[in-house]
Amino acid sequence: MLFFLLLVYYLSSSTCSELLRRQKRTWIIDSFSIEEGHPGPFPYVLGKIDIDRAYVVFFNLLGEGVDEEPLGVLKIDKESGTIYVYKALDYEEKTKLEMKFEARLVNEDIDTKLGVEISILDINDNPPVFDRELYEIEVPEDQAQGSNVLTVLATDRDKDKTANSTFHYKIKSVSPKSADSEFFIEKNGDISFKGCLDHEASKIISIVIEAIDHGEVVQLSSSTTVVINVQDSNDHLPTISGQTGTYKVKEETTGSSPLQLQVTDGDTRNSPAWRARFTIHGDEGGHFKIETDPDTNDGILTVVKPLDFEKGALKELSISVENEMPYFFCKVKKRTSSGLWTVDSSEGHNAGLAQTHTVNVTIEVEDVNDPPEFSVSIKHTWVEENAPPGTWLGNVTATDSDSNQNSKFVYKVGHDPAGWVTVDPHTGKITTIKPADRESNYVVNGFYNVTLLAVDNGEPPLTGTSTLEIEVSDVNDNVPQPKVQHLDVCLSDSSTTTNITAYDLDEVPFGGPFTFELLGDVKEKWKLSPSHGYTAGLVKEPGLYAGHHTIELKIYDMQGEFGHYNFSVTVCDCSVTANCQSQRNTASAAHFGALGIVFASLLLLLFVLLMTIICSCKKEFTFFEIESFGQTLLKSNSENPGTDCKVHDNDLAGSTNKKYQAPSKCQMPRYGIQPTNVSTKNQSFVDGQFPNVDNRGVTNQSNLERDNCSQTWIYGSTNGHYNTRKVMELGTMNSKIRTTKYLQEETLLNLLHKRVTTLQQTEVNQLNDLHHVYAEEGDEDDHTELDSISIPDDDSFQKTLETLDLKFKTLASICKPQEILN
Repeated sequence: MLFFLLLVYYLSSSTCSELLRRQKRTWIIDSFSIEEGHPGPFPYVLGKIDIDRAYVVFFNLLGEGVDEEPLGVLKIDKESGTIYVYKALDYEEKTKLEMKFEARLVNEDIDTKLGVEISILDINDNPPVFDRELYEIEVPEDQAQGSNVLTVLATDRDKDKTANSTFHYKIKSVSPKSADSEFFIEKNGDISFKGCLDHEASKIISIVIEAIDHGEVVQLSSSTTVVINVQDSNDHLPTISGQTGTYKVKEETTGSSPLQLQVTDGDTRNSPAWRARFTIHGDEGGHFKIETDPDTNDGILTVVKPLDFEKGALKELSISVENEMPYFFCKVKKRTSSGLWTVDSSEGHNAGLAQTHTVNVTIEVEDVNDPPEFSVSIKHTWVEENAPPGTWLGNVTATDSDSNQNSKFVYKVGHDPAGWVTVDPHTGKITTIKPADRESNYVVNGFYNVTLLAVDNGEPPLTGTSTLEIEVSDVNDNVPQPKVQHLDVCLSDSSTTTNITAYDLDEVPFGGPFTFELLGDVKEKWKLSPSHGYTAGLVKEPGLYAGHHTIELKIYDMQGEFGHYNFSVTVCDCSVTANCQSQRNTASAAHFGALGIVFASLLLLLFVLLMTIICSCKKEFTFFEIESFGQTLLKSNSENPGTDCKVHDNDLAGSTNKKYQAPSKCQMPRYGIQPTNVSTKNQSFVDGQFPNVDNRGVTNQSNLERDNCSQTWIYGSTNGHYNTRKVMELGTMNSKIRTTKYLQEETLLNLLHKRVTTLQQTEVNQLNDLHHVYAEEGDEDDHTELDSISIPDDDSFQKTLETLDLKFKTLASICKPQEILN
């Protein structure tokens, strides 16, 4: 159908001063249409546009088919208005052409514009086309007739709702054909069948479907292929075709396979319709199971629960077989030209017609040696704690189900952790061989367990077991006990309480709560609050002194039985130490340290005496080191005293306890003794005065002689401690110090005795934890400066002494021998 949309308008133009005037024009335009797929020849005349005009105009055509896609289809003659077609069009690509028509004056001004549409005529040039060239599906063999198998779909590109685009479906062929089935297709493309499918007859069915349009001039068509794979269903029953095996099992054993069943099935191998499933009937007690071999489809019978020969020598079983997939059957009874056929199938009232195949088998149970069995698996009895050996606990009884010689057995004790019981091997009488102890680690919650055995004489011997559960009753055979017997109590101006906790191995009513009682003279020292219960409070009275104390305590149980205990109590100042344990540890360490120092001092004394004898006649100096109880002897040729001593002018005149010198007629070994942590409560160093080393009051005297011997000085130090100062060698001196050898030995003995006495007193002081204040050595504000003394080599010692000034007094007061001071 061709139509034009005429849009007529007038364009007015003026040149120079010409006035516009309205002029009516008449257009003559025919209706044009182009048939798709025109065979030609090209170009051909489509039509002509005429105009009733009084002036000359020129025609022009623009738009689709001219200068827009599709290009070069149409052209117009500018003077005559004739339209030419130059090539064919396709309706399926373009249904119409939209263009613009213009008329121009001689001066190229537009006179008129028109919109023009040219329709494309459709022809039947497209067949129906399926969306797939091949359809492939799987359909189960037991699918019911009339149900949809597949839906196919085709489309036609020709003009919609025309004969060219309307089509229908048709089954062109079915291969292979079957007398029991017939396929048909609906208008909408649904494919169904009548009758029954048979996998064994036709595993694959190929159907050719055709779509034909309704074109008036010519009818076009296309086809597709549908491939149906018929899946096997269980339309063949399995059959037990054979049996193999021993048909025998031994009693009290599992895992054996006495029977194997062979199965025949016409369905597809390894499919659910072929795989067999077995069922055992008549197996009371569940002694057997049967499994399917995945490769052969055979049924394998296995013993899973032991059989008892005495309960039956033969086992009668029935075994049936079926498939994993339910059984199906379909048979055509009547074919009709319309509608579905009449068939018999496994659905509905015919569903229960199929029967499984069943066989009967007999399994023989072989007799073997059975273990004896106790009448009870757990026997309960009772015994009193500490009952004498030979106490009867009861009897056990066992039986042997074997009817042969294996029925003879004896009783034995299997596991008796504490060795308390015995059993008569023939009668089963149980008696004790030791007194029972309820507090034993083997008694749990008051019960003691023993394993009893009954052993037959079979080959091999078999054993039955039973548990003897002995309830041990408690007696009051234990007294209360404290958890600890060492207590710490803090020193305080008020009362201090420390808990004492007790326990009893016996149970109620032979245990707690307990009664606590203090013994001895505890008035204004100790008391108990509370004194009844599982924990008592030990109260320290305010006036009790610090140190170690021992208290006596009785602890009574509910029956009046008691335990008598001595408690070690340490009272200490908790503000100084966190607890008294550290002080006890310190005291113990000090005690052993003192003993070690005594032995070390004796060894040192022997060593010094020996060295004194060896060196008494030597002229040259010999240096050696003595190491004792953590002290060090330093060797040195000179000693410069410090400036922390204040010496008065009269110090040179004489003093008794300032310094000590160990002289010798010959050259003596130089040594210094440096004790550590030695203190005497009342000793101090004030104004250059040193404590007297000799506590026994021995007066040490020596004469100063001119000799080439070195001097060894021993000085006291701060807080009563002795420190070894450097040995000051005065060089070659013209004077010799005359002294006896016993003076040196006496001085060393005094020092050792002083050291031991001080350590013993220190141990006592540490236990009392008392603080002592010691005087400072010297006066901080008064220090006497000591200048170095230079002695020329060419001067004699006597000349040097004459030229010394007053500053030498300080040095002399420190270094002068005791005999000169006196």
